[in-house]
Amino acid sequence: MEPRDAAADILRAVEDSGNHYRDSIPMIASENILSPLVRKACNSDLHGRYAEGLPGKRYYQGCDDFDTIEEIGIKSAMRVFNCNFANIQSTSGTVSNIGALKSLAKPGDKITAVSTADGGHISHARMGAVGVRGLNLITYPWNEERMEPDIDASLSMIRENEPNLVLFGQSVFLFPTPLEELADAAHECGSKVMYDGAHVMGLIAGGMFQDPLREGADVLTGSSHKTFPGPQGGFLLSNSDDPSFHKRLNNSIFPGVCSSYHLHHVAGKAVALAEFEQFGSDYASDIVRNAKALGEALSSEGFDVLAEERGFTESHQVLTRHGAPDSGAGMMAADRLEKCGIITNMNMLPGDTKAMSGPSGLRLGVPELTRVGMGVQEMTEIARYFSRALKSEENHSSIKSDISEFKSEFQTVSYCFEPGPAYP
Repeated sequence: MEPRDAAADILRAVEDSGNHYRDSIPMIASENILSPLVRKACNSDLHGRYAEGLPGKRYYQGCDDFDTIEEIGIKSAMRVFNCNFANIQSTSGTVSNIGALKSLAKPGDKITAVSTADGGHISHARMGAVGVRGLNLITYPWNEERMEPDIDASLSMIRENEPNLVLFGQSVFLFPTPLEELADAAHECGSKVMYDGAHVMGLIAGGMFQDPLREGADVLTGSSHKTFPGPQGGFLLSNSDDPSFHKRLNNSIFPGVCSSYHLHHVAGKAVALAEFEQFGSDYASDIVRNAKALGEALSSEGFDVLAEERGFTESHQVLTRHGAPDSGAGMMAADRLEKCGIITNMNMLPGDTKAMSGPSGLRLGVPELTRVGMGVQEMTEIARYFSRALKSEENHSSIKSDISEFKSEFQTVSYCFEPGPAYP
């Protein structure tokens, strides 16, 4: 293939991907879309620039304007998350986690976290950031019915093992963590408490989930592109008023885990923070309302929706089971749904052991659907599409055509200063 042809094919695939999402119902819980102003910042000249260091303390010249951007973003983050310290340089939630682990623990230290089988993120596992840092991982006993750490058993485990670092937060995240009591036990043992809020940062900031920094977390990490609707990137936050601790946290990101930290994304993050200050509470509230409505509607259509006795969810996520553990039924359901125009991801549920071939469930998210103006009524309609796709023998092309027409009414980004095309 000629180089020019390769470039043309790549750009064609980029356009095709945008069209795919434009005409489908995107329900990946970790995804969102950019507002026009955030997109403008991300597409700027900052893409190719460097600003190693902190505002006013740079290794390069030419950073005065970026100093202004980062200073505004830091102050906005401190207001949005009601905290005393904010670093907005991290290039992802996982990079935030690696930085936090660097500042809070040494190789060989003990750490407790949710296992990946129970919904923990891969960065909390030996295969991810915890392993990269060389930490000794102990996972919490799990309450499958409540989809959270077993409080009494976890308290006993923390007191018995006296870990150096206690980590909470999940990738499958339906309900707030019972944090206060567990954090108190950790602090009694001299442990630091870290909360990975990657999936729920927008809900935390919008007052719709829990408030980790006031419930015992020493550090809050997270992503800037899930329920928080900014560009891909991360946050590292604390409510500590200790300048030496702030320095440790800043140093953990640069020079700890980042050299260039993608200035265009930092600028986009700062714009997203400004927009969130005005629109974030409404957005977070609407996300949770839609997720609850989706869980109820899918249950009414006869699907096995987890945590029904707790109201299905208190977050942006809904979990559905489609077969026996390790049956691969979630993988088959996700494939069928995409053919029909619904984009989801298979997910391990309690009892599953095979991450790639065995998941029996789906993890469904509503942040993007909410961002383009969908509400409770649309969640009911989406549940009907699920039923047509997975419970009937209807040809997938007819369902896909109906979904494309349905989605055509929801093509504008909202909860932002200048609403505009969601899929340019």
